[in-house]
Amino acid sequence: MPDRDSPGWDESERLAILRDYGVLDTEREAAFDDVVALIARICETPIAVVNLIDADRQWFKAETGLGVRETPLATSFCAHALLQEDGMVVPDAAQDPRFIDNPLVTGEAGLRFYAGRLLKTPEGLPLGTLCVLDTKPRPEGLTDLQVMALETMARQVMSHMELRRVLRLRKEMEAQFRVLADAMPQMVWSTRPDGFHDYYNARWYEFTGVPAGSTDGEGWNDMFHPDDQARAWERWSRSLETGEPYEIEYRLKHHSGVYRWTLGRAVAVLNDEGEITRWFGTCTDIDELKRLEQGRELISQELSHRIKNIFAVITALVALSARQYPEAKAFAASLRTRIAALARAHEFVRPHTETSKPTVGPTTLHAFLSDLFGAYADDAGAARVVISGDDAVFDDQAATSVALLFHELATNAAKYGALSNDRGRVELTTRGEEDRFVLTWTETGGPVLDGAPTKTGFGSSLALLSVEGQLGGRFVSEWRPEGLKIVVDLPSTALSRRRAAEKAI
Repeated sequence: MPDRDSPGWDESERLAILRDYGVLDTEREAAFDDVVALIARICETPIAVVNLIDADRQWFKAETGLGVRETPLATSFCAHALLQEDGMVVPDAAQDPRFIDNPLVTGEAGLRFYAGRLLKTPEGLPLGTLCVLDTKPRPEGLTDLQVMALETMARQVMSHMELRRVLRLRKEMEAQFRVLADAMPQMVWSTRPDGFHDYYNARWYEFTGVPAGSTDGEGWNDMFHPDDQARAWERWSRSLETGEPYEIEYRLKHHSGVYRWTLGRAVAVLNDEGEITRWFGTCTDIDELKRLEQGRELISQELSHRIKNIFAVITALVALSARQYPEAKAFAASLRTRIAALARAHEFVRPHTETSKPTVGPTTLHAFLSDLFGAYADDAGAARVVISGDDAVFDDQAATSVALLFHELATNAAKYGALSNDRGRVELTTRGEEDRFVLTWTETGGPVLDGAPTKTGFGSSLALLSVEGQLGGRFVSEWRPEGLKIVVDLPSTALSRRRAAEKAI
C-alpha cells in the first residue's frame, strides 16, 4: 500500500466527497459497463475497470475480465495512481519495485501491465481511476490513440458520476420540498414557466377533496367561484406575461361544497439570465378573516348611519327650538349651518359600500373642500373659492376640524368678506413642504378692510381651536385692506392616519 501522507489533498475530505456521490455499493449500470467494454476493446486488454478507492478497499463500479466487485486496498495498483498528477502507466509490473511482490503479479492473476487515468472531481480531488490491465508486459505502453481514448473515457465516467450525483441531490431536494410543503398549513402549488400547474401539496387535495392530478394544467380555474374565474385568469395571465408577483383574493370551492375566501400568491424563480424557470405559489384560507372584516364593516356602516341620523335629529331640534324662541333665530341658523358642515364631513369620510360611497371623487383634501365650497358657487355654477396646489390623502382623522375651520372662513367671507358681493373671490392654495402642509386662504374683491376686528368672534375662536388644538398646527391671520389672508401651517401627518403610519415606519 502506498504512503498516503504526502498527497496534496486531505484524505478525510476525499472520502467524504466520494461518499457524497452515492455511487459506492450500487448496482451495475449500462452507462458504466459500456465504458469499460469499449476501452478494453480500444486498448486491446482483457481487463478494464472503473475503480473507486475507499478507505480500506477498492470497489469497482464497472469491470470486464475481472469477475469481482472489490479487492483489498493493499494489492491495489490504483491506490498508487491516486498519488500521481493524472494517472499512472506500469509497462511491466514484474520489473517495478512497487509491484514486484504484489500477489496480483506473482499469483494466479499474473498481471503485468497497468494504465489508468484519474477520476477527478471538479475540485480536483481524485476518487479512483478508469484503468486497463493485461497479463502481458507492454514495454511500449499505449498508443497515442489509446491514451487519448483512456483520458476521454475517464472524463466521460466522471460526467456520468456527476449526473448521478445531481439527479440524486435533486431527488433528495424534491423529497425534502414535498415533506416541507405537506407540513405547511397553506396550500402550495407550482407551475412550469408557461403556467402549467404540475404540483400541489397535500393541503390542496385535503381542502378541495378533488382526485390527485385532476387540477393539473388549467383545471385549477374550475375550482374558483364562477364570478371570480375571469378575474383570476386575467391576473394570472398578466403575471405570466410580465413576471410580476401574483396576488389575488378569490372564492375557492371547499370539499364540503361551499366556497371559501382564499388569498392566492405566487412568485417566479429566475435563472442567471433573468428567465423564469418556475412559479411557486400558495393559497391561504382567509374565509374567517374575511367574514370578520365584513362584520366589522357592516357594524361600522350601521354606526355611521345612526350618527348621520343624530345630526338630522339635532338639526331638527335646533329648528324647533328657534320657532319657540324667535329671539334665538339668528343663533339657531348659525348653529344649523355648523352642524350641516359636520354632517357633510362625516358623510365624506364614513365607511361606504360600493353603492353608497360619495360621488365627489376620491378621499383627498381637494375633493373634500370642493364639496364643502359647492354652496358658494355663483349663479352659473362657477366656483368662487378656487382650490389649487398640492393635494393630500384625507381621512376622518382631520375631517371634523377641517370642516369647521373652512366652514367658518367661508361663512364669514359670505357675510363680511370677499363672498359678500358679486366681484369677490377666494383663492385657497395648498403646498406640501417636507414634513409640513401649508394652506393659504386669500380673499380679494370684497369690502375694504380697516384692520383687524377689536373683538374675536365665536367663529374665529372655533377656527383657531380646530387648527392649533386639534390638528397641532399654526394659525396666522393678516387683515389686509384688499382682503383677509389666513395661513394654516399643519404637520404633514395631520390629515391622514395612513400618512402618519408611513412616517412612523
